[in-house]
Amino acid sequence: MLRHLPYFPKAALAGTHKKSFSLLKKGKKMLCYFKVWIFTENLKYFEDKDKMKFFEQIAASANANRSMVCVGLDPDMRKLPACVKDSPTAFFDFNKAIVDATKDYVCCYKPQAAYYAGEDRDTELAMTIDYIHANAPGIPVILDVKRGDIGSTAEQYAREAFIRYKADAVTVNPYMGLDAVKPFLDYEDKGVIILCRTSNPNSGDLQNLVSDGKALYEHVAELVRDKWNYNGNAALVVGATYPEELAKLRRACPELPFLVPGVGAQGGSVAEVVKNGAVPGWGHLMINSSRGIIFAGKDENFAAAAGEAARKLRDEINSCR
Repeated sequence: MLRHLPYFPKAALAGTHKKSFSLLKKGKKMLCYFKVWIFTENLKYFEDKDKMKFFEQIAASANANRSMVCVGLDPDMRKLPACVKDSPTAFFDFNKAIVDATKDYVCCYKPQAAYYAGEDRDTELAMTIDYIHANAPGIPVILDVKRGDIGSTAEQYAREAFIRYKADAVTVNPYMGLDAVKPFLDYEDKGVIILCRTSNPNSGDLQNLVSDGKALYEHVAELVRDKWNYNGNAALVVGATYPEELAKLRRACPELPFLVPGVGAQGGSVAEVVKNGAVPGWGHLMINSSRGIIFAGKDENFAAAAGEAARKLRDEINSCR
């Protein structure tokens, strides 16, 4: 059970460490034991240089499954099928079935943390990410949290995403500048996907404001491209609902990966996304669909329906290339 407690890595429950045992011999509280483990596990994390980086994972999984599909794992209690709704771990049971049915058709998964926090199901979010890593090996997980704070607060948000939940990438908000994203970018093997031109209807209220002849979203893209991508682990969120801006950003940032929400329920065109955002090869485009896949079925066959929806979206994308 301790494996899912906040900020306690799984490895903290295995192996030995002489300092931790010396503390115990001196009668220190168990909290000291765990603090030592947290420190040493974080140190091991930064010393691990052989781990495949996030965008290498994306390229590998996209190539293996011939897929640009990102499945959003956003369980909504009001929409869950009756066959899982009454389970004490309803969100995990639902996600597990979705992952099993779709893992051959996707390049990544993207759980939105708010769905879990709002229902007091953070543990099931951790369980879901662990399950994907164990049962869909090689398929990375983007934790969608859109964090945007500074200083030690941002550092703790980065720990939450990468140490507590063990996500492979995270979404962040750049409104407060480099201070808000640097704590995430410093995890060089993790992906940091930065809001740029988002798919929501009122995104232009700020993102289209013009300064020095360019829209705000263009300034964000240039900052990411020229200054913030010092570890080669940054990407942009660019909505499918704005194909002209997508094309402009692709011309400006041919090497940056894009996470593209907005197809399916939000009305974005797959053909336009591929036309304006795709580049040769795999890994530069992650096209997200949440409701259109996970709620494709309403009954006990919901997982099979999700698998078919994911396969159809993958094939539609590939037919447009």
